[in-house]
Amino acid sequence: MKILKYILVCSMLLSCTFGIGQDAVHNYGNIQVHGDAMLGFHMDVINDGTFDQNKGLVGFYNETAPIKVSGAFPPIFYDTEIAVDNGLYIETPIAVTNNSNFISGDLFTPRDQTDVYLKYMEDAFYTGESAASKIDGYSTIEKKQSFTFPIGDDNRLRPLTITSISVNTLAKCAYFYEDPNSPSTFNNSFNTDIMGNGILSVSYEEFWRLEGSVPSKVTLTWDERSNVGLLGELLRDLKVVGWSKEEQQWVNLGNSNVRGEMIRGEITSNNFVPNDYEILTIGGNTDIYETYSVRELDNYYLTPNGDGKNDYLVIDGMDASPNNTLEIFDRNGILVYYKANYTNEFNGIANTKRVIKLNNGLPTGIYFYLATLNDKQQKHQGYLYINN
Repeated sequence: MKILKYILVCSMLLSCTFGIGQDAVHNYGNIQVHGDAMLGFHMDVINDGTFDQNKGLVGFYNETAPIKVSGAFPPIFYDTEIAVDNGLYIETPIAVTNNSNFISGDLFTPRDQTDVYLKYMEDAFYTGESAASKIDGYSTIEKKQSFTFPIGDDNRLRPLTITSISVNTLAKCAYFYEDPNSPSTFNNSFNTDIMGNGILSVSYEEFWRLEGSVPSKVTLTWDERSNVGLLGELLRDLKVVGWSKEEQQWVNLGNSNVRGEMIRGEITSNNFVPNDYEILTIGGNTDIYETYSVRELDNYYLTPNGDGKNDYLVIDGMDASPNNTLEIFDRNGILVYYKANYTNEFNGIANTKRVIKLNNGLPTGIYFYLATLNDKQQKHQGYLYINN
């Protein structure tokens, strides 16, 4: 029987009416997984029946193809595990009452549909989250006061932790590795140049969307690709900022705790009501160059063609200050490259979100560089010509 190919183990499967076509398992009736039973799906699942009174384990497994879950009714699982190397795509909400285990592959939700998500119920938790196995899209909690959402984007795990003053009836979160000035799934943009008092800079690398009605603190994370060194000289200069729905500008949400380094760390806000803000990100409140002496350096010539000559940008004096940053701008003033603790690795490849083709070689032309030596309180500037 073909059914046996898709049901790994099921000690008690009651009131089950479903069909298996070439592309999907289709539930029309009532499926219940009892006790320690295990039910495994290796292909798409369409749930147009009842699938919400479960114990045991429901898993999704496929090493070669993605799996899609859809249907008129959201399934509710006790335990679930995801081992779908090419991704588990859900088009209907899924809820977990106990544990979700991320083994391999991401769980994807439509980023333009906030009503599709993986929900963690009151006692639910998760294990196994990583950059390669997480929720790429929206995650939701129900009847929880604190939770860390296992979310991310673009092969990055970028969790957000919410700590509320009381239990959340519902809270929802997703992470976007996108420029807030030009988000892909929002009807409006969030201009990083429109800021309230106490903010001098707002990240254009990434943001989070968080929904919730209970006053809460949030903890945001950053990594090397977040480029938080552009936002402040010291960790204490950083803060959580949010785009206010009422004021239509970025508002300072505070810095009640921060830890880590400029390459990797986390920052916690003060209490605020998430529903008052469209999105959240990291900002800064200091001009990191205001007390630094300025020195003009020689201009440099780069020919990144792999011949061993002028393939990398080697700036004189950078090695005297290991705590440094390098910024490179194009002729229009757009930042195309940023690196903290620079050690001569720039070879003409862009790495910022302001570049249309991220991680591609920059076109031939003149660029402006700014090298900041924090150990010496100096900044060096000059021109760079890239010839491809």
